[in-house]
Amino acid sequence: MRPLPPRRCPYCQQLFQPSRSHANQRICSRPECQKRRRVDYRRKKLADDPVYAEKCRESARQWRKEHPAYWDQYRESHPASVARNRTQQQTRDTKRRLTHLANNTLASELRRYPGTVWLVGSGLCDLANNTLAPTQLLIFQTLPRQPRAAAALANNTALAS
Repeated sequence: MRPLPPRRCPYCQQLFQPSRSHANQRICSRPECQKRRRVDYRRKKLADDPVYAEKCRESARQWRKEHPAYWDQYRESHPASVARNRTQQQTRDTKRRLTHLANNTLASELRRYPGTVWLVGSGLCDLANNTLAPTQLLIFQTLPRQPRAAAALANNTALAS
């Protein structure tokens, strides 16, 4: 029996020799590539098979029901993860707000006001699709609020100086 010709793995782009017992092998045997193959298969299976997807959701529900305190314990023992998640959520919230603003067309409302518009603040580069009529209007992005204790401490420090 002739050996099969080498193939290129679609994940790592490396050439590999397919197994004789699996002539249709498309993915190399590297653990990273096999993991990606399994993840892709599961993602496709979830998208294509509603019965399988519902079974997976029900399994997760059952596990959460049997382990109700898991996430509280996890958050308590992983404060860095909690802080990272909070920061990421704030970033997602900001992007969602800016995306909503990005496609606003304010020209119809501001058409009667001649002038110049200045946008000031971080994250405003996402507003490139806005259509603004000429007007004299300044839009400032608000700074994040300081916790009350920090703000009070800052005020007390300023008064003592």
